[in-house]
Amino acid sequence: MTQNNDHGMMEEIVLPEHLLPLGSVLGEGVSALDLCMVLAKIFQVQYTEVALMRLEGGLLHFVFPEYLRTSGSIPLSSKAVAAHTALSKKAEIFNNFARVKHASIFETIKPGSNDAIDAVAPSPIQKLMSVPILDRDSAVVGVIQISRKGLDARHAKDFSREDLHDLELAAGLLATAPALLAN
Repeated sequence: MTQNNDHGMMEEIVLPEHLLPLGSVLGEGVSALDLCMVLAKIFQVQYTEVALMRLEGGLLHFVFPEYLRTSGSIPLSSKAVAAHTALSKKAEIFNNFARVKHASIFETIKPGSNDAIDAVAPSPIQKLMSVPILDRDSAVVGVIQISRKGLDARHAKDFSREDLHDLELAAGLLATAPALLAN
């Protein structure tokens, strides 16, 4: 796969075969939904278990899921996992996330329907990978998170070190993805 660098030259990026579908969602005209659907398939989660955030002015703004775009943003000064990921510039796995002290405000927002009768409370996050999206100068431009939700942690498969490595590779490609930058 090739990608433009800052000097107009093409850079060859070699991806493992299971990550090759990412190449189809990094160009112009690809929505955040398209991108997150591919990530969901790669990591064997529901697309609603993928979160993509862009950093602007000290705040992480949701790019995906779309229903969280208008629900607020996450200040880097907060204790949120996404803020910690952005500040530390380190990828993290939480296979016991339900027991990790975290702000669960975004977990409680129901997707879609505004009708309380139709709305079902979302399942809590049980497992989480959180990875910074860094540009070529190692500046944070966003955070990508993949979760596994459910009522019981025993029914959600743990993330592995290989999963985290794969998400780090994906994050490296996302720094220049129009789906992250355009919204």
